[in-house]
Amino acid sequence: MSSPPRVLFVTSEIAPWQKTGGLGDISAALPGALAQAGVDVRILVPAYPALTSAFPEAGVIAAIPPPGGRFPAGRLLAASTDAEVPLLLLDCPEYFARPGGPYQSPHRRDWPDNALRFGLLSRVAALLASDASPLSWRPDILHCNDWQSGLAPAYLHYLHPGAAAATVMTIHNLAFQGLFPAQRLADLGLPEEAFVFDGVEFHGQLSFLKAGLQFADRITTVSRTYAQEIQQAELGFGLDGLLRHRSADLTGILNGVEASWNPATDPLLAQRYDARHLADKAANRQALRRELGLEETAAWPLMAIVSRLTHQKGVDLVLAVAEELLAGPPGAQLAVLGTGEREFEAGFRMLAARHPGKVAAVIGFDERLAHRFEAGADIFLMPSRFEPCGLNQMYSLRYGTPPVVRATGGLADTVVDCTAQTLAAGSANGFAFGPADAASLLAAVRRAGDAWHRSKLWRRLQKNGMAADFSWDKAAADYADIYRTMHSAEA
Repeated sequence: MSSPPRVLFVTSEIAPWQKTGGLGDISAALPGALAQAGVDVRILVPAYPALTSAFPEAGVIAAIPPPGGRFPAGRLLAASTDAEVPLLLLDCPEYFARPGGPYQSPHRRDWPDNALRFGLLSRVAALLASDASPLSWRPDILHCNDWQSGLAPAYLHYLHPGAAAATVMTIHNLAFQGLFPAQRLADLGLPEEAFVFDGVEFHGQLSFLKAGLQFADRITTVSRTYAQEIQQAELGFGLDGLLRHRSADLTGILNGVEASWNPATDPLLAQRYDARHLADKAANRQALRRELGLEETAAWPLMAIVSRLTHQKGVDLVLAVAEELLAGPPGAQLAVLGTGEREFEAGFRMLAARHPGKVAAVIGFDERLAHRFEAGADIFLMPSRFEPCGLNQMYSLRYGTPPVVRATGGLADTVVDCTAQTLAAGSANGFAFGPADAASLLAAVRRAGDAWHRSKLWRRLQKNGMAADFSWDKAAADYADIYRTMHSAEA
């Protein structure tokens, strides 16, 4: 019997210590599920201040001399997550010991040296996956995630040909590509011959993500529908041709949901509940309304948004129809939790000011409050223009909060539109619309509002959604199959 594959999982963020979106959640959950599936996995992540504070006992296991280009020296520290997955912390205070988020300053401006910061992460990942690694543990598979580690397969190709790990590149969001001036090539320690069409060059710039897609042995993304969408011009962001060329190596694997998102066990709720005790959900709606200063009424459903407030997420469509949505028929309340583009933050603040007791806008992000939003809302709004996977619609389904979504990416793979046919089949669990316009969103919201007033129908939708299995076990098994296939091919 062959030994389990050894996998180095490289990420720029990991929840709860450093998170800007789904990548942080996935980086925390997937490696633990992989370990349960028999994969020998370790996580490489920058040693941000939150991580060094969380793991003060982390010890130095290797020195990283300056690896060429303009990179400084660094160190590797060893720690372990609660899931007992080993962490390798890339310690380079010059690059990572900063305030703000992983990519931006506290003033929301991209760090001007992001190419070097995440070039170093990629370079060290490639080093650890090569025969030049300072560690005795060597991965069979190097699993890279998004543009921040996209240069790693290119480094292996140009600097470590031959004895190196096979590579997987996962696209979490193709819109973010890590584009930098061509002049960064030498700073990053890449040879001139890398800056070509079938290398790291992309329309005259250097693209971290394109490098990963060009040189990785396998490519994955986070839902089946998104895997098809990114091969078309509309959502391919200029990389659709390359992805069509590599379609035989591209697989869509739906993300899972952490076990902590479970209304039956969630300690953050006013009242826990499950599909057999849905009446207990009402206590969470009452508690959320009181917390947000919303009117307590049985006349209107409470709709919620938990999102980055950006154009991609379609929040402008919500603002465009908000007055009609609130007035009805049938009428509704709206609670918003999120942060993002200033015009949308201001739009929701003004909406709340115009409709006290009917609209609440919490600008910022609070993970604990997000749990209470999912449990306390009746309907969840997620009108994304594109959504590679999405997690909040799965949280909503699990919490018996039918979502209204645009039928794209992972939303199309998880939310089944409520029709006579899907109700008869027992699969309906929410409401979906097609065109990314305000009128289509409003029509879907009105269908949801009408259904909410039909209690028996609503209970069927809630129970259908809560019956779905969104655990990480299946995703981990699918990734493990890919690893084992690659490992067998390499052997």
